[in-house]
Amino acid sequence: MAKRVVVAMSGGVDSSVAAALCVEQGYEVIGMMMRLWSEDGGTSEQSANHCCTPDQMSDARTIAEMLGIPFYVLDTREVFKGSIVRYFVEQYSQGVTPNPCLECNRHIRFEWLLNNALALDADYLATGHYARIRQAADHGDGTAGDYQLLKGLDDAKDQSYVLSVMGQAQLSRVLFPVGEYSKPDVRALAAKFGLPVAAKHDSQDLCFVADNDYRRFLSQHAPDAIKPGPIMLRNGSVIGEHTGLPNYTVGQRKGINLAWSEPLYVIGTDARRNALIVGTVAELGRDSLTANRVNWISSTPPTDPFRAEVKIRYKARPAWATITPLPDQRAAVTFDAPLRDITAGQGAIFYDGERCLGGGIIEKLAQPISEQAELVGA
Repeated sequence: MAKRVVVAMSGGVDSSVAAALCVEQGYEVIGMMMRLWSEDGGTSEQSANHCCTPDQMSDARTIAEMLGIPFYVLDTREVFKGSIVRYFVEQYSQGVTPNPCLECNRHIRFEWLLNNALALDADYLATGHYARIRQAADHGDGTAGDYQLLKGLDDAKDQSYVLSVMGQAQLSRVLFPVGEYSKPDVRALAAKFGLPVAAKHDSQDLCFVADNDYRRFLSQHAPDAIKPGPIMLRNGSVIGEHTGLPNYTVGQRKGINLAWSEPLYVIGTDARRNALIVGTVAELGRDSLTANRVNWISSTPPTDPFRAEVKIRYKARPAWATITPLPDQRAAVTFDAPLRDITAGQGAIFYDGERCLGGGIIEKLAQPISEQAELVGA
């Protein structure tokens, strides 16, 4: 009897080809689309940026009909809004720059959706992510080896960074059919299968924001998160006023709009004081961070310090570091050389070559400015 696979379909080319590949490989395939919460864009151009629009749902349904597979829509709006959108707003309100894709994969795709797939007696959930899964050799005692998360073959599209929240339970039940292909190959496969989405544009990152303008979204949905406050040097001196902490990111130079003896860069925030912390380029780099909510993909997490490459943003270049596991799902990371853009709320994801080892969320610095400093101009 063929194994049953639920394919997460979005109406895009990646998930459509994933479904077609599963059919070609002989699986019993069921298409499932999550209807996620998103704001009302107000115009047709803005609405085109939404996830789960009627057009996207129609595209997914059409693909399912072409492939001869059943198609279902799973209402995920309240779950998504209560976890992902709420998390996004709360993190920005605390002066942190979150990566909602990490949380969506942690709680929605590979928890909520996977559980719904298993409730249909599916053997696997398949998605259109660019990553690969490999099972290691057995442990030598007759027990099966660990499932490993590997980078996608197309380095430009690799999505292992946002999949680093997965563990053995998830990896054993998930398929990534397009992970062995490049994006041009996937479009070519879509054309070969006769799928009408072969030339469709990729979806945006912030799927729930109508126009992809997160600052505008926060000003409407969390106005308290964007309010003017002091611009401070690290010693506590007030030298200007910012327009709202979410309008800035670590490493930013443009937009500070201050005349100073040398260029100033954003080096951090102090949410308690609603303060933007700036400094010179010499103050910008850091060679260490601490991550919390660390997830180790292996069934036997490391306990001793080890060497690995670390990505501090989705598109960042991996940097060599020493990683020290800590209690309470935390880890200390010390880089070989300072990095300019270490940002609280982003993921610090660990790699051994093509293998993703896991990762965590970068913590805020405990004390970004001097509590004892005289706040000039305050």
